[in-house]
Amino acid sequence: MQNTVLILDFGSTYTQLIARDVRELQIFCEIHPYYNIPEDLSNYKAIILSGSPATIYDNDAPTIDWAKIKGKLPILAMGYSAQLLLQDLGGKLSNDISEENYTKQMEVLSKDAILENCSSKTQVWTATGAKIESLPENVQSLARIDNYTVFFKVKDTLIYGMQFYPQIYYTTEGKTMLKNFLVSQVGVKQEWTSEVFIENTVSSLKEQIGDSKVVLGLSGGVDSTVAAMLLHKAIGKNLYCIFVNNGLLRKDEFSSVLAQYEHLGLNVKGVDASKEFLGELKGVSDPEEKRKIIGRVFIEVFDHQANEIEGVEFLGQGTIYPDVIESVSVANKGVAVKSHHNVGGLPDFMKLKIVEPLRMLFKDEVRRVGLKMGIAKELIGRHPFPGPALAIRILGDITPEKVAILQEVDHIFIDGLRRWDLYDKVWQAGAILLPVQSVGVMHDERTYESVVALRAVHSVDGMTADWVPLPHDFLKEISNLIIHNVNGVNRVVYDISSKPPATIEWE
Repeated sequence: MQNTVLILDFGSTYTQLIARDVRELQIFCEIHPYYNIPEDLSNYKAIILSGSPATIYDNDAPTIDWAKIKGKLPILAMGYSAQLLLQDLGGKLSNDISEENYTKQMEVLSKDAILENCSSKTQVWTATGAKIESLPENVQSLARIDNYTVFFKVKDTLIYGMQFYPQIYYTTEGKTMLKNFLVSQVGVKQEWTSEVFIENTVSSLKEQIGDSKVVLGLSGGVDSTVAAMLLHKAIGKNLYCIFVNNGLLRKDEFSSVLAQYEHLGLNVKGVDASKEFLGELKGVSDPEEKRKIIGRVFIEVFDHQANEIEGVEFLGQGTIYPDVIESVSVANKGVAVKSHHNVGGLPDFMKLKIVEPLRMLFKDEVRRVGLKMGIAKELIGRHPFPGPALAIRILGDITPEKVAILQEVDHIFIDGLRRWDLYDKVWQAGAILLPVQSVGVMHDERTYESVVALRAVHSVDGMTADWVPLPHDFLKEISNLIIHNVNGVNRVVYDISSKPPATIEWE
């Protein structure tokens, strides 16, 4: 795609936030590991380099072949990569390593075009690492903090280095700087819209699939629903949808999801395979093993169903961009952070080609595309639900009894959010059954039963998240309802962890 921005990731926690800001400017971007620079840069208009948890003095500090990018495209380097850039240019960095990020006022020294419409003293969130002591002759200081340069430019070029992060909330005019760089200076067109995505994707799907048949697994979630509608728009009756009950869905979800799809015109078949999944998961506690078992059994069930449809050549998946990003660790050069049920290809026995209409979209972009296609708000507004379902919300081994307990707890929590008009104000919510028992008192008798945790977060795309301060009266009501209506639970706790450092799910 033309007018694409290339983001090279050095392992920063905040790289995805760069992509979010760029996409919000209606500019398409891609994230690649720093060690995997595309050979052909003709489709790209600019390169942004991320920060890193490493320092330039670490023995195993990541490096980059500057010859592959310098002089070929405009460059904006942030934090660690800005220090690498300055080092390559011949500048001097101190041995004084800052290990903390700070919110500071930056004094602007030059009204370069990248700082157009920014205050003369603007607030920024500083990067960690080595400080800049001196600049080479061909490098100009644009701004400083405490007499140290924190923003510089290679003269007569569009190569910049920032010792702060414009994508972080605490940098008050960061989005203005990004827009100035990409739109005003580089001339990238702001043409990444839902309408353009739908038009291009449907056209691409028609070309990719032709008259072949596609089978797709529906979950009732936003991603699979929007993926199905894009495929339906492209190939119509040649799309076959299957909804598999793995025995780990929310209460009554199997029947309610099938009913939701009736009005969409999709060809959907419901398959109850709960016995197969729960049988394979018996006695398994390791979360990664749970994910792999669920993925394997799903493929086996799905393959059996697909083989009953004559002439199927493609498997449709609702893979989105965070799935792809989180499946690779930049620091370990490709080692998976965690397995995703829809990332990584298919086993050899499934002779199907994969088609992923949403692979380059963040969750909020998927929602906008769905609304633009006319999908009902109640479907589009549904909270994300993990592919492994309740398996990764039951810590420890899985039994039918534990699933039943968690389904009831989850139902009370989600129903309560709807009744209190809180559901649409929360990005994702759910309950977790902990492998912990506690002493309690019920009907004047001592109990020793399970503990459940409630989780509700604010997020845009799932890459970062903050816990939601739900009203105390609401939490009090839900806790009482759970303890008095769900046998086996005598204590409720609320998770107040943010991502990072925690994750949204507990496993």
